[in-house]
Amino acid sequence: MQGAADWLCHAQDSNGDGGMGSYHLVTGWGRTYPETTGYIIPTMFALADRLERPELAQRAVQAAEVLLKLQRADGGWQGGRVGEERSSVVFNTAQVIRGMLAVHQRTKDDRYLRAARRAGDWIVSVQEADGTWGRSNFMGVARVYDSYVDAPLLQLFGVTGEDLYKQAAVRNLEWVITKQQPNGWFADADNTIRHNDRPIIHTIAYTIDGLADCAYLLNDVGLMDHAHRAAEPLRDIFLRDDRLNGRYDRNWQGSEALITTGCAQLCIAWEKLAQHTEAHAYRTAAVRMRMLLVELQLRSSEGPVHGRGAVTGSFPFWGRYEKFAYPNWATKYLADALLWAGGKAPH
Repeated sequence: MQGAADWLCHAQDSNGDGGMGSYHLVTGWGRTYPETTGYIIPTMFALADRLERPELAQRAVQAAEVLLKLQRADGGWQGGRVGEERSSVVFNTAQVIRGMLAVHQRTKDDRYLRAARRAGDWIVSVQEADGTWGRSNFMGVARVYDSYVDAPLLQLFGVTGEDLYKQAAVRNLEWVITKQQPNGWFADADNTIRHNDRPIIHTIAYTIDGLADCAYLLNDVGLMDHAHRAAEPLRDIFLRDDRLNGRYDRNWQGSEALITTGCAQLCIAWEKLAQHTEAHAYRTAAVRMRMLLVELQLRSSEGPVHGRGAVTGSFPFWGRYEKFAYPNWATKYLADALLWAGGKAPH
């Protein structure tokens, strides 16, 4: 856990503007990624408390200040990295809301809450009639992993009492569950058009985690059941084989190399779901997954110095997802998975 925290600090220091980028073995450090910087903030606060390292909390606030400056006039945050000049994207914006709410809770500074509300207002304003955000999202298509948008909207509702945020989240969740197949697999779950018939475990895990958080926030047993139905097949495959593929089709047949980000996210989702039912199976899978992730983490003095404490996007590192790279979100979710080993981690 200390290694993951140190790497996140290194990612912030290497970027130059106080935000966080990722490291590629060929091209080096990339520029700040607002989306992932946003949801790394709650992780930094949690690490600060668990590791008794107050400087990590200061770094979280520093990152939030950068994000305040990057907020667009419409209230959203851009897709992609700083410098790419992409338009505001709903999914990315919602992840920055997570960070704004975490900093507001910590500091009581209303600037962060105002930024979160502006973002939430924009997300509500661009929602489609069917409850999706297709035209205002990556690729311009609707995807079920926007359940990971719904959770911060519900958190924003909890802080502000503004019912529009809750209504928007519920409308999207109603659409999401229509895409689930009887065996738990979700259609429209990939972050590509071409491979939407076999989504990556990264976006599958977003979907499951979002449903679990929303079920908790809404006290909705039915939503929790939808999360379980998607989580159990992957849990059982991992318990049987001690491995996962990077993609799974509608029959839960796997392909491509393991995606470490998705593995860490699934570990977190399994821990959350263990609080509701089938605790032994979920927690056994989570413990074993943490062991695998720590084995894959670069913890020795050998290897690239800019990767120490982090995990690569795929294993092996030449796998298709984030090839030859240490994406900052992979190490963020590794840290969260490790935090869950000793208690509840940030959402």
